[in-house]
Amino acid sequence: MGTPTLVAIFFTTWWTVLFAVLPWGVRTPEQAEAGHADSAPVRPRLMLKFAVTTVLALVITAGIYYVGESGLISFREMAKGM
Repeated sequence: MGTPTLVAIFFTTWWTVLFAVLPWGVRTPEQAEAGHADSAPVRPRLMLKFAVTTVLALVITAGIYYVGESGLISFREMAKGM
């Protein structure tokens, strides 16, 4: 598995995990300020969510790399059978 493949897997995984992490801990205000949406979060904590997303994406990408390189699942053998 080459570097461009790992970067593509990480990028795809990062975006997928980000959309799963974004709703964590979201609280809306009791009364929205003038000009703000009622659904806007009080404290979105985006930097924390980006950090959590990066760590989770790294772990998932490492797992995908391990499975691909260890031979637990041989994608080449599966493709031969198709």
